[in-house]
Amino acid sequence: MLNLDRLRILHAIDAHGSVSAAADILHVTTSAISQQMGKLERETGQQLLVKNGRGVRLTDAGRLLSGHAERILSMVELAHADLEAHRGAAVGTLTIGAFPTAARGLLPRALATLRGDHPQLRPYLQEMEPGEAIPRVMRGDVDLAVVLDWYNKPLPLPDGLAKAPLLDDRVDVVVPVDHPVAGRAWVDLEELADDDWIAWPQGQFCCEWLLFTLRGKGVEPRVSHAADEHPTQMALVEAGLGVAVSPRLGRGPVPDGVRVVPVRDTMHRHVYAAWRTDADRRPSIRAAVRALGRAGQELVAAGT
Repeated sequence: MLNLDRLRILHAIDAHGSVSAAADILHVTTSAISQQMGKLERETGQQLLVKNGRGVRLTDAGRLLSGHAERILSMVELAHADLEAHRGAAVGTLTIGAFPTAARGLLPRALATLRGDHPQLRPYLQEMEPGEAIPRVMRGDVDLAVVLDWYNKPLPLPDGLAKAPLLDDRVDVVVPVDHPVAGRAWVDLEELADDDWIAWPQGQFCCEWLLFTLRGKGVEPRVSHAADEHPTQMALVEAGLGVAVSPRLGRGPVPDGVRVVPVRDTMHRHVYAAWRTDADRRPSIRAAVRALGRAGQELVAAGT
């Protein structure tokens, strides 16, 4: 009899390329991974891993078993979903991954709704960027992800995921209080061609979008500073070190030395929930998507 937890470990090593990466994802030690793989090799009577430089790689038998493990784990997920659907109640633990501004601006409202409507459901929020959340949903480490893409730069979703739109998040420009456009009702991005920009770190999806959008307007951006968090970006803008874009969702207080100026050609982000299609029948997934959708509608109605 093959052990399900050991199959999960083998598949994680295959999916992530190393024992250490699998250990991080599964929240166990590398020594525990090695011990479990040794037991799995004894169960199967075949070598599943071989050393490859400083790491390991799967043997042909290991890749064969990993492919079966992926299907087995999917069937287990379907079984859980069917049992939960048969029970008809949203109960148990539901892990939700959400990007930072959604975790701050959307999830508290949605989680409060879930707690009131489904007291036996225990949602667990983890803050993470879409690039991390989507693979973790695919692997089954996260049940539901709140992710984003941009009106002019979609985020492709892999096969096997379903999604539901939650809201469109408007994006404005933020400038220092003494900037020439600070008192304007709107601004064209082309007018900021000579400004330094405060952006996200290079390689992040949002940074790529900003560069793509500015270049589409004929602006070659000079990025003077990069920061993950919007409050940090605002502080740099207040210090007169550049201009930035600022989504409205989860924005929080705007510093006294910063002015928010809408963009004439509206910019917005699409915010949506994503989950595995094999978990589609789970009442907890459906309840969470409803709560997130309701929270999104309330934010839109409030002008966020």
